[in-house]
Amino acid sequence: MTGLTIGIIGLVLTVLLCGIGSGLGLKATGKASAGVLAEDPSKFSKVIVLSLLPATQGIYGFLIAILGASNLPTPANAAGATYAQITAQGWNVFWACLPMMLGGAASAYLQGRTAASTIIAVGKKGEIASRSIIFPAMIEFYALLGLVVSIMMFGNIPVEDISKTVTAPEAPQALTGALHALTAFFGA
Repeated sequence: MTGLTIGIIGLVLTVLLCGIGSGLGLKATGKASAGVLAEDPSKFSKVIVLSLLPATQGIYGFLIAILGASNLPTPANAAGATYAQITAQGWNVFWACLPMMLGGAASAYLQGRTAASTIIAVGKKGEIASRSIIFPAMIEFYALLGLVVSIMMFGNIPVEDISKTVTAPEAPQALTGALHALTAFFGA
């Protein structure tokens, strides 16, 4: 399997799992909203935001796939790189996708369930709508953490010149050098 294939698998899984999580979350909120609106259509403005919250993770997954695509190993940035370095670049892209891939899928599903419960509560007592949004919003925070961590990880992948990618045989030498630098810095 080439580095390009590994990277593409990471990008596709991110979009796919975040999309599935968002779809399942939206299914839960849609069902709850339909029930509330069947009873009282005037509560539409109170339930629409809660209904749409799980969709954001699908958008975040798509955003990570777009950002990650620019980090894939291509002939332009792989000139002079070894096969191991190109493969490592693909794994770098895959691992950078992982926080959003898993965090987005899980948080979208769980946020949908939480938002659905909140929608039902708003259906019973409409005046709690503005206060109750905090419950599914807390779950959104963890989706945002996954997004930020994935973006930060992409920011540390060498893109212009893959030949600068450290591979497994070079890793112990790089680690030893880093430990020597830390030892010198802290004077130990």
